[in-house]
Amino acid sequence: MIDVETDADRSLRTVTIDRPEARNALTVESLKALEAAIDDADEPVVYLRGNGPAFCAGADLETVSELEGDRERAIEFARLGQRVARTIEDSPAIVVAGIDGPARGGGLEFALACDVRVGTPDSTYGEPGVTFGLFGAWGGTVRLPRVIGEGDALEFALSGRAVDAEEARRMGLISRIEAEPRTVAEEIAANAPDTLAVLKRRIRDDRERATQERLEAQAFGDLVEAHADDIDALLE
Repeated sequence: MIDVETDADRSLRTVTIDRPEARNALTVESLKALEAAIDDADEPVVYLRGNGPAFCAGADLETVSELEGDRERAIEFARLGQRVARTIEDSPAIVVAGIDGPARGGGLEFALACDVRVGTPDSTYGEPGVTFGLFGAWGGTVRLPRVIGEGDALEFALSGRAVDAEEARRMGLISRIEAEPRTVAEEIAANAPDTLAVLKRRIRDDRERATQERLEAQAFGDLVEAHADDIDALLE
């Protein structure tokens, strides 16, 4: 259900959610496989995509039905999805979501956990759970307002509506619209791996500003030292 490929120079890992017959909806087994595929990555960039006409429909509804209304089992399932999202967000690799077709519910929540989100012109985005009495519980209520702001997050989540790529770009759900989102992952993978990792840590850092600025300066000093020859070459 989860396919992993690495390019020839080991700069880019492609992780594919491969369940097109179910719009790449995620079961317990595929959630664990996705977590392992991200956690095991030693490439500096990971490209996350879905196979077929959808990026990911989120939680498999049959799996949710099998919870049989058991509150504790439902909490356990939510925590598993949250753990996978944290694995994506906390990965040392830069994780790029390439979104083609629908990203719904948990699929959108996993995209929100990625560092960069790129959609095709045919991509669409939604949190439809509210229309049948649920909501995305894989960290979406935390990340959605952080990414698009509280006002848009509330309207988007409470309405249950889907938005197209252009509106998603306006809201900040995605950063670019590309016919081939993988090209963005390749652009990023062409850069210095250590610098990519430092930038992710610094931009993701949510500690108070003085601490962030001190760590930013230290990281800059480390990189200047590590890349002194590269900097000199630019002046030649």
